[in-house]
Amino acid sequence: MRRKLDNLSFPKPVVFTALIWLIICFGSSASGGENKKNLPARGISVSLEYTGVVISEGEDVSIDVKVTNRGRQDENIDLTVTSIPKGWKAWIKTYNFGVTGVHVASDKSRSLTLRAEQEKGVGPGKYTFGIKAQTADSRFTSTSQMVITVKGKKEEKRKKGINIITSYPVLRGPTGGKFGFSLEVENKLDKDGIFNLTAQGPENWDINFKPAYEEKFISSLRLKAGQSQTVAVEVKPYPWEKPGQYPIMVRVSSPQAKGEAALSVVLTGTYKLDAGTANGLLSLDALKGKPANLSFYIKNSGSAPLNNMQFLSFKPENWKVEFSPEKLDTLAPGELKQVELSITPTDKALVGDYSVGITAEAGKISKTLEFRVTVNASTAWGWIGIGIILLVVAGLVSLFIRLGRR
Repeated sequence: MRRKLDNLSFPKPVVFTALIWLIICFGSSASGGENKKNLPARGISVSLEYTGVVISEGEDVSIDVKVTNRGRQDENIDLTVTSIPKGWKAWIKTYNFGVTGVHVASDKSRSLTLRAEQEKGVGPGKYTFGIKAQTADSRFTSTSQMVITVKGKKEEKRKKGINIITSYPVLRGPTGGKFGFSLEVENKLDKDGIFNLTAQGPENWDINFKPAYEEKFISSLRLKAGQSQTVAVEVKPYPWEKPGQYPIMVRVSSPQAKGEAALSVVLTGTYKLDAGTANGLLSLDALKGKPANLSFYIKNSGSAPLNNMQFLSFKPENWKVEFSPEKLDTLAPGELKQVELSITPTDKALVGDYSVGITAEAGKISKTLEFRVTVNASTAWGWIGIGIILLVVAGLVSLFIRLGRR
């Protein structure tokens, strides 16, 4: 057995490739293990993006907080705001809710936000805020702090009541689509409240309110003092509305306060294209090598103009398809145009049925028609065949006459 193994030989490229593969695999594994070995068994840190900021009276502050796990094992880290000056509210939060703890994988970081808001009566001065991060077993901790310097009072008083913020107050799209606005509604009152949601828009438009990332419709919103919540506004225009810009007024109100937000929808119209023939037939006869002509119409059935319309064809090899006109610069809403179509089969086409497709294309919309083209033999060959038959008959008659005389 050993002698047989000694006699085995392997191609040198195969051996070389295998060695390279083993080196890469063991090298990568060793590198990953080496990186893990360089980390301490456990360790965490918390830091603020800015340790000092300057604001005016009545302004609020949102600062990024970075929580890092520097150890070799995953950690559940508790977070607290340890120092909140008098006359301030402060908490750690993510997009929509407060955060008291976060899970951080080994050698990874998580980003959160420290939110600090002034209450009534906070004057100029320096205010120190402290935050603390602590592992679930309380064995490792990390702290950080930020100093907020408040300057003199702004000329404009801080807005009380209901504050409505939207990043995209104007949306644009086709008439047949839906439009979704996102509003941030903030209760600036000193007490909780229930706020009614209403909207005023064009006649026959469908406007509804929904909680963020939910499908149910709502008509009111409960907010605690100082709380904010995201509300979605779904707008569906009247299907036959003309292109243009349309205003929508959204109101959030309670007996104590109300807020308004002006939204706007820009309708570009609907895009719809129809095409066909006057008699509804999509077939024609043709002779090989000879053009066959047909007329078809195209109609803009939408409410938006169709620009730069081009005509394309899908035909058998070596066939020729021509359009007159070759293209249209614009087709107004409701307008109908007649287009002449010429189809020329190749000289070598066999007798039978063929499919030729044509497409009218205008940017966002297109319409395709498929024609059945029946290629027939030339009538000249029919007459030639009849002539040959007559000659054969005449020859046979002449032959019979001669034989009869004998």
